Amino acid sequence: MPLRRRTLLGAASPLLLFDPHPPPRPRWTHTWTAAPQLTEPYDLPPEPFTGDHAMLVNTTLRQTVRLSLGGRRLRVRFSNAFGTTDLPITAAAVALPRDGRAGAPGIQPGSSRRLTFGGRADVTVPPGAQMISDPVDLPVVAAQNLTVTVHLREGQDGSALTSHPGSRTTSWLIEGDRLADPELPGAVPVNHWYLLSAVEVTASGAAGLVVLGDALSDGRGSTLNGNDRWPDQLLIRLRRPGLAVLNQAARGNRVLCDGLGPNALARLDRDVLTVSGARWLLVFEGVNDLGMTAATELAQRRVVAGLIGAYQQIALRAQACGLRIFGATLTPFGGNIYDDKAGVRESARQQVNAAIRAGLFDGWVDFDAAVRDPVAPWRLLPVFDAGDHLHLNPRGYAALAAAVPSRLFEAAAG
Repeated sequence: MPLRRRTLLGAASPLLLFDPHPPPRPRWTHTWTAAPQLTEPYDLPPEPFTGDHAMLVNTTLRQTVRLSLGGRRLRVRFSNAFGTTDLPITAAAVALPRDGRAGAPGIQPGSSRRLTFGGRADVTVPPGAQMISDPVDLPVVAAQNLTVTVHLREGQDGSALTSHPGSRTTSWLIEGDRLADPELPGAVPVNHWYLLSAVEVTASGAAGLVVLGDALSDGRGSTLNGNDRWPDQLLIRLRRPGLAVLNQAARGNRVLCDGLGPNALARLDRDVLTVSGARWLLVFEGVNDLGMTAATELAQRRVVAGLIGAYQQIALRAQACGLRIFGATLTPFGGNIYDDKAGVRESARQQVNAAIRAGLFDGWVDFDAAVRDPVAPWRLLPVFDAGDHLHLNPRGYAALAAAVPSRLFEAAAG
């Protein structure tokens, strides 16, 4: 539709009513994510925070997360995705952690900001749902840690708790309402995130890369409170203003079948396609599908065909939502329990990687070449091996981060 024009008195030329190239407006963009998972019994909060009939009763929970993007305003998403009962949150707040440290139990005095939900201090998250807080003014910068503190007076009934067990970050539990306390002496440490699923900030011209993966992206083998998973190291390496790296990996995850949570195809809508500000998707997943399928030629032939078909479906759905999608080749697991003497699973891995390199996606990243042993390419280079011959140490994750070409984002931006 053509732009309407009007002539101002005394004007020599007509003036456009609308600017055809307006500056980008700030919009809500995810700056941190953690894929919700059902908490396994061994990952539940310790006693007395988990009882026979309820969890987190009269408990203050303090957690830190590392942001990708900076901004002046932020809001927090709380998830009850796997709960079977209401999740009543009595109060919540955000703050800056003491000394800026990940996993810190203390907060900087004067930095705490109470969260509200539609103007109320409390909120009840129904089973399977999430709730987003009202915006709060708290300036943050890229790669900064943020503290989120929650008080639950009533706790949550039952034992179905939503969490992200593979946080690689220490959280803190203490009895009573200690929401505003700058320190939590006597608090109990747990290395899991509970109830949180995302933080968003208002930013202009920002865009996110979403990582869909398993424990290799979730950071098994990385440093506790070190934020040295490969997506973390990619953020620091690129240092691109306005780029968020959003880790939606889940340990034990598979593409085709449910494992420790729903399969990648089933969680795609929740964990990728509804992420605000997402522009790119990188899929690095499939090793668990191969490793948990029988080591016979027939079974592996079927899982290879299934993975290739699933990758095509993920690409179609992502592209329909305007995302550019990249695939990462699967890394070696020779010597791991997934390995088999006949090399059937290794052959299947090579077939999957060949399909990824042949153009299944808009682009691809060669993680296999980045960390394999050149002398024995069916196994990880020993200096990158976390010890189980499947997962990587921080040096190995640095190699993955270094293998992602920055040109992928430059080309996609155009």
